[in-house]
This record gives sequence, structure tokens and C-alpha cells, in this order.
Amino acid sequence: MNYWLVKSEPGSYSWDDFVAVQEEVWDGVRNYQARNFLKEMKLGDQVFFYHSGKEKAIVGLAEVSEEQFPDPTHQDWVAVKLKVLQPLASPVSLAAIKAEDRLAELPMLKQSRLSVLPMSKSEFDILYQMGS
Repeated sequence: MNYWLVKSEPGSYSWDDFVAVQEEVWDGVRNYQARNFLKEMKLGDQVFFYHSGKEKAIVGLAEVSEEQFPDPTHQDWVAVKLKVLQPLASPVSLAAIKAEDRLAELPMLKQSRLSVLPMSKSEFDILYQMGS
């Protein structure tokens, strides 16, 4: 199993929007490195949902429910399907993530502009515990 973080601006597509539909095509990714990460996602992989913009916090947990397929908004790119698992009991803010020394190598801190990022199991476990 792999572990991921996807980012979305809550004004465009929020966790509440996602919860309302329960499962959604994750499309519109137009960065080559982020696209390659989408291609690596496998059925059942765990995915943190991060609100970018003003909020800057991990707010929920999802799961890959369908592996890569052609992006319906642009056939030269790929998409995956994600389904809601649960909200985090307590959102994990970017400030809290940066303050946790064990997360110093977290890819989202090194490549902050990417909308799809991997993480290790240990990083996932730390973040999950922080949000519990």
C-alpha cells in the first residue's frame, strides 16, 4: 500500500463537496510530476485530503477506488477515482506539520506547489495520529 496527499482549494472543491458525493474522479492535474504520482496510485492506497489556500490543513482521509484512466477533461492526461473514508477528528495545519521534526522530509514541505504528493507509511502514521 502507498500513501498520498492531494490538495484542493476549498473555494473550488472542498472536503465537504467531496463528502457530499462520497466518490469522485480526481482530474484536472496538469503538472507532469503530479501526473506521474497519479499513475503510481493503486487501488486501496490511502490519501490525505488537504485544503490549500487560507486554511492550509489536512482535513480528511480518502482511498483510491479506481486506478489511473484517461482524464475526462483532457485525454492526454490521467485521473484516478477517490472515495471518502473519514474526516480527521482535528485538522492538521501546515504550521503543525512544519513544527513536527519527524516530518522534516515530507515531500509536501519540499515541493509545496504540487497537488499530488507521496509520503512514507511512517509520515502517514504521524499525520494520522496528529489528526486523531
